[in-house]
Amino acid sequence: MKLKFMIFVMALAAMGPARDAPPPDGAAVRTPDGAAATTRPRDTVPQRNPARLPPVAQRVEPDPLPDASPLDDGSPQVLDAATVNPDQFLWTARPVVIFADTADDPAFVDQVASLRRDGRALVSRDVVLVLDSDPSANSAWRQQLRPQGFSLVLIDKDGQVKIRRPVPWDAREIGRAIDRLPLRRQEIGRGSVMR
Repeated sequence: MKLKFMIFVMALAAMGPARDAPPPDGAAVRTPDGAAATTRPRDTVPQRNPARLPPVAQRVEPDPLPDASPLDDGSPQVLDAATVNPDQFLWTARPVVIFADTADDPAFVDQVASLRRDGRALVSRDVVLVLDSDPSANSAWRQQLRPQGFSLVLIDKDGQVKIRRPVPWDAREIGRAIDRLPLRRQEIGRGSVMR
């Protein structure tokens, strides 16, 4: 019994107090060469490239979600990136964000037309289309996702980016990708139990 206790104590001692946690601000730490140093508060640590960092915004409560019901023709709701915030869709919808540097980009035009034409399958998967073809507006979507040129980004209901594509995808491919997501599998499972 004493041997087991000793092994347990040694294991705890080897783990140490929160090794993976960063040291508190102003705490003494050892550098690789063994010298003692103090840490600076995180706000004063210089960033690698401050020009590429998004501006720091104040936390604002998200606006209520605009009417994201599907259109009468069965295609998903299409929203402008300047009018909606990513936080508005948490746990309610799956945004498919389509970026381009200009609204005349052929890939952008083809992608939007394709999803409007064949988007019935996306409506049942709670998809809303968010379009952003104006880089100068610097929407919250652009600040968060940092696209370059044409880009299609699928975000799940938990707010996590699941897929990024530099080329257009049709609605069928997007639907298949959504059906492989864990949250969608849970939804499908709950749906079949309720019937």
